[in-house]
Amino acid sequence: MIKPVFSRLTGAVRTAALGAVLGAGAVLTGCAGMPGMDSAGKTEMKAGGHEYMLTVTRPNKLHVVDTETDKLLHSCDVPGTFGNGSIAISPDGRTAYVLSNMMEDVYGIDITNCEITFAAKQSYANIQVKTFISLAVSADGKELYTVQNPVRKHIDRFETMPPRLAVYNTNAGLNAKPDRTFPVDRRITKIAAMENGEVILGGGDIKAINPDNGETRLITPLQNWERAPDKWVPPDAFAMHSMGEHVGEFIMPYFTIRWNGEPGDESKADFLWGHVRIDLKNGDLESIETVPFEFIVFNWVTDPNNKDVMFGSFNQLSKHNVKTGETLGVHGMDHTYYNINMTQDGQKIYVGGAGNTISIHEPDGLKRIGYLQMPGDMSTSDLRLAVLK
Repeated sequence: MIKPVFSRLTGAVRTAALGAVLGAGAVLTGCAGMPGMDSAGKTEMKAGGHEYMLTVTRPNKLHVVDTETDKLLHSCDVPGTFGNGSIAISPDGRTAYVLSNMMEDVYGIDITNCEITFAAKQSYANIQVKTFISLAVSADGKELYTVQNPVRKHIDRFETMPPRLAVYNTNAGLNAKPDRTFPVDRRITKIAAMENGEVILGGGDIKAINPDNGETRLITPLQNWERAPDKWVPPDAFAMHSMGEHVGEFIMPYFTIRWNGEPGDESKADFLWGHVRIDLKNGDLESIETVPFEFIVFNWVTDPNNKDVMFGSFNQLSKHNVKTGETLGVHGMDHTYYNINMTQDGQKIYVGGAGNTISIHEPDGLKRIGYLQMPGDMSTSDLRLAVLK
């Protein structure tokens, strides 16, 4: 399986004064001046279900794009050094939780005015905590979930500690501490909150955890699936970016091989993209392998008007029917793009990451209809849809 080579994480460290203010429990604003802002540094934003696309760029800014005009409205300062650009959105669309400071801290930022309303510094004493991508907000917006990977730093060695799910109250302010923690498997990255209260854990296998008591159940095996090894190769899942908020789903793409002859005989084998797709409202599960491995994609995004149709991006933007395996369209891109998302009505596709541009396309023929030059490199950042209630 081809894996991405990501650039070294860099960024400017925030000043000690900023850290002192955050520690004191103040509410900060940090909107960069953009057209349409008033004298207080705020951009007028529409509520009532209006959509905004969010991403993070180096050195460490959260950007808000209006999907109606495809204009960058404003940019919010994120404390700390750039992490990996992970974002989780509150159900009301108002707060973006951003993983920062080399994937150690989480900040909740009001996207309408750039106020920092939540801050969690996960490392403490000689314990360094890293969160790899995994952020999620409960369906009622009252809790934030992270998967913590702690290491105890001794004078002469690092001691790897068991990973855990940390549960925060989103109203905990600027010195938030976990309300409770529960042990989880290693190598968990993509997570999502279901409407029944469970949190999906995307790791070697797909599991769900009850964040009230820590009870865990298997949703579907991946690394440990029980298909005949003389017929199938265990899947290699790329659990990097999280998306699916436009249709209320969790989706995990993976690669596998189906042996149609002897195992290892590639001349007769099918090289296939598959995915696990979970409906966050009712828990319905789909696991399917049909799309030929002719395109490198980091993520799938579902067409809201036809769930059998998905789009993927990397060096090409491609469109596929995942039930039949048919490729419906291909559009060559000007450079590599890691991430993809789209609006709730399915009329626009946004492709970003791996650079400083967002390419906007219509879904029928994949023609480019817009192009945004961002004020910094998105690298591995999420591209998330916020619907402002």
